[in-house]
Amino acid sequence: MSTEASTHCVVQTTLPSEAQAAELARAIVSARLGACVQLQAIRSFYVWQERAHDEAEWLLAIKTRRALYPQLEAWLLEHHPYDTPEIICLPITAGSSAYLDWVDGHTN
Repeated sequence: MSTEASTHCVVQTTLPSEAQAAELARAIVSARLGACVQLQAIRSFYVWQERAHDEAEWLLAIKTRRALYPQLEAWLLEHHPYDTPEIICLPITAGSSAYLDWVDGHTN
């Protein structure tokens, strides 16, 4: 198990449809900004423009290197359909060395 703090991370964002989420996931992997992107159906409760929302969304969990976060964030802001997308970077504080080496090998 590797315990290198913050050399890898999971970046989360949400999309309004499965098709849009899948399209963005494929593009992220193709651009080598993430080694793996997982999609999950979720339900989000939030206030936007002074109105309460209860929406079905798709959560993307992007596994990448921490050094790529600024580039990935800029890319997401350019390609994301939301005006103010959720873009959150969660550090990976420990993980399988073999898996994290694989992430390194599949990202720019």
